[in-house]
Amino acid sequence: MDDIIGRLQNVFRDVFDSEDLVIGLQTTAADVEGWDSINHVNLVLAVEREFKVRLSSSAIARLKNVGDLVTLLGTAARKP
Repeated sequence: MDDIIGRLQNVFRDVFDSEDLVIGLQTTAADVEGWDSINHVNLVLAVEREFKVRLSSSAIARLKNVGDLVTLLGTAARKP
């Protein structure tokens, strides 16, 4: 899980162009300056590239915070 959050930290910093951005499991869009609908799409695409996964729109819609994303990525990584 630490590996996932570390990699996500880098993705978030890149997408939101903020080297000072710190995310945690409870981080939501409301906590990140500039997290609008366009950057949401950019974030999802960057996460998919970084983790080499495809996230379904229904799975993305269910995400409430970064912790949910970590769980989803952990599950996707264990699939054959």
